[in-house]
Amino acid sequence: MTALAQTSPYPIALDIVGAEGCHLHTRDGRLYLDLVAGLAVNNVGHRHPKVVSAIKDQADQYLHVIPYGEFIQEPQVRFAAALTGLLPEGLDSVYFVNSGTEANEAALKLAKRITGRTKLVACHRSYHGSTHGSLSITGNEEKKYRNRPLLPDVHFITFNSVEDLAFIDARTAAVVVEPVQGDAGVRIPDREWMLALRQRCDGTGALLIFDEVQTGFGRTGQRFAFEHFGVVPDILVLGKALGGGMPMGAFVSSQERMGLLTHNPVLGHITTFGGHPVVCAAGLAALQVLEAEKLAENAEHMGRLFKELLIHPRIQEVRGMGLMLAVDLGDADTVQRVVMGCLKRGVLGFWFLSCPTAFRIAPPLCITEDLVREACAAILAELEGGT
Repeated sequence: MTALAQTSPYPIALDIVGAEGCHLHTRDGRLYLDLVAGLAVNNVGHRHPKVVSAIKDQADQYLHVIPYGEFIQEPQVRFAAALTGLLPEGLDSVYFVNSGTEANEAALKLAKRITGRTKLVACHRSYHGSTHGSLSITGNEEKKYRNRPLLPDVHFITFNSVEDLAFIDARTAAVVVEPVQGDAGVRIPDREWMLALRQRCDGTGALLIFDEVQTGFGRTGQRFAFEHFGVVPDILVLGKALGGGMPMGAFVSSQERMGLLTHNPVLGHITTFGGHPVVCAAGLAALQVLEAEKLAENAEHMGRLFKELLIHPRIQEVRGMGLMLAVDLGDADTVQRVVMGCLKRGVLGFWFLSCPTAFRIAPPLCITEDLVREACAAILAELEGGT
């Protein structure tokens, strides 16, 4: 691995040779129950047969043919129609890109183009990506300080604070919010705050951007997390599970707003590989599986089961919606011990960079009751001291 760049000095370094459903297979013959799902990517499970079949079928027709937007490509057209068919009025135009962070970058550009304003408002403890614009609106200084200067005129408010909404004013181009904060340790806003946020944006002319890169596609028990709160964004940002295990992002708004990217200047946003036909085919298949197999409903049911089973004196709280959960132990060292201990038992968990006292539970949404019980047994055994 000496030629391969790494993101940390101590990677988990499982040598993966196969994956299926909720499990990973390693070269040494071990089987791991996956409670991470590629960080909320593999919502329909690893290598769902319908997703794999869609990839193979499209690969037999054509791969990349031209940068996004110049040719009619049926996989893009069909996926966009299916996706917007599940979204409310005003979210009827999709621009496919390569990742969640690129989608956030493009959403910021679109908001500035629409409003003619420069001020951006985001939340403390948020996470929106690692590229410069996305990092600028990420509320974690530890991730940012080595990369400054970043975008100017970015201001942060406290998530779920009604008082802080006053910082949104007539200079604000956009307010960028995760409807459920992920990296902060799965923080759920009050419905009243979400309604007040929408009202404040309407009153000031600021656009409301929901970053649903992690929360989308059934993860929280609804197709999209904003559905829990009865609030519709002006721009919706998607990624992770969007591609069914393939790399993809998208931003969605109205046809009128998105049309502003076509002129003055032409190519207001452009991407070479966005909307790759193979990835669109995989994404459409995954969306169809999500609906046909009622995976959002299963996420809601299995999330409740995790909460019912994970009761222990060392567990301070299990936060979350659906299968987007944080198990808070109140101590970072205990989190590391439990996560690594579970790994030895064949259960893969992961932590939060911005909430070291908790670890995440975000398995594929197809997880069964038996597997939930297996996972909880391993976690509780480690909390008892690893015996």
